[in-house]
Amino acid sequence: MVDIRAAFVLALLWLCPAATASVFAQSTSAPPKPRPWSRVSFFTNSSQITANNGDRRSFTELSTSFSYQLPESDDAGADYGIDVRYATYRGMVRPERTSLYQAFAGARMAHGQARFRVGHLFLNDVGSLGALAGGLVEYRQPRGTPEVGRFRIGGFAGLEPNILDIGYAPHVKKYGAFLGFDAAATRRHSLGYVTIKNGSLTERTAITANNLLPIGPRVFIYQAAEYNVTQPAGMARRGFAYFMTNARVTPNDRVELQLNYNRGRSIDARGLGEDVLNGRPVTQLAVDGLLYESIGGRATVEVLPRVRIYAGYSSNRNNRDASASGRVIVGGYAPNAAGSGLDLTASDSMMQQPSGSYHSRYVSVGRQLGRLLYLTGDYSTSLSVVRFSRSDGIRIETRPHTTRFSAAANAYLTRTTSMIATIERTNEDELHEVRVLAGLTYRIK
Repeated sequence: MVDIRAAFVLALLWLCPAATASVFAQSTSAPPKPRPWSRVSFFTNSSQITANNGDRRSFTELSTSFSYQLPESDDAGADYGIDVRYATYRGMVRPERTSLYQAFAGARMAHGQARFRVGHLFLNDVGSLGALAGGLVEYRQPRGTPEVGRFRIGGFAGLEPNILDIGYAPHVKKYGAFLGFDAAATRRHSLGYVTIKNGSLTERTAITANNLLPIGPRVFIYQAAEYNVTQPAGMARRGFAYFMTNARVTPNDRVELQLNYNRGRSIDARGLGEDVLNGRPVTQLAVDGLLYESIGGRATVEVLPRVRIYAGYSSNRNNRDASASGRVIVGGYAPNAAGSGLDLTASDSMMQQPSGSYHSRYVSVGRQLGRLLYLTGDYSTSLSVVRFSRSDGIRIETRPHTTRFSAAANAYLTRTTSMIATIERTNEDELHEVRVLAGLTYRIK
């Protein structure tokens, strides 16, 4: 039985911002018809690690990716897209990997009001539960003015794909439905209902909610939530899997305020379900999961033309029995500082917790050379202070220290081809590492 209070909370989460935003809707012209886009990239990532005793090891990763997709359209016609990646490794025991993120075909009908897709999909309307190998059917209202917006409704069913590899989770099926609403200025709201079956076991049944909510030109809110309607794997607690919100307010052109809140319970429903199906003992820790919570904010102020500074604080807790740790960050950035053409960035952050502390500084300098080349150099340093006590009462403290230097170049070779190259050196207490990354991207139009 669905918890009525939870359903009411999620309905308010979805409907109240939608009603509020209507008052502040902005007039925008109809966007031009989108064009198909495609991109192919090649990257190499090589690293050599040398220990103080002279031991040396190295590895190289070679990867490529290919994407092609027809953007959203209200016109009838074919609908297809693909996003696939491949990686191979040298100098390390790691198998080659082919990752299929999306690969689908379908059609838009009735002036784009009806749509179906079949294949490997990712459904943004149901958030983190959106990976699907199966089919989707969706109907949307005729497009009116962006200020009024329109509703969408859809249903889906299929298997659970292994996103980071080719294949599917064995015996796992997924189905559900969603209701969405889209309007001007990136405004988007969605409610979803998803059931995941692992053989005869209901692994999860959840309600999902997502909001992208601009209120006027100076307030933007993003919210996302998942609520477990039934007990995950028949063992864990019902209730919110997570709730997060990010709010950004710009009272004027010189001040920006940002607030983040995230709370949830992390449960390995797949692992828990496999233990139940195979008759393995289930620990109370696996049933309870990890209860985490984070809240923080940041203020950014333009103190001089093209010079902004910021300061923020966040409190984070990793589990119900853990003490909260506080993190302070201050910094600033100045594009084209004093008309010099240099882009400057600097930050200083510190995290404090009962078992120790972490402190890090970062400085970056960048400059555009001509129209086609941008160079960057940066330096960072960090110090961790870790404390623990042995069983005999002796207190142990370690202070691992790390420094990092890097240089990067981004170049547009032609209108459709770009290149990136990075070299960095990281020094730690017992070793140092040199890493080189290079990549080439070609955009097909």
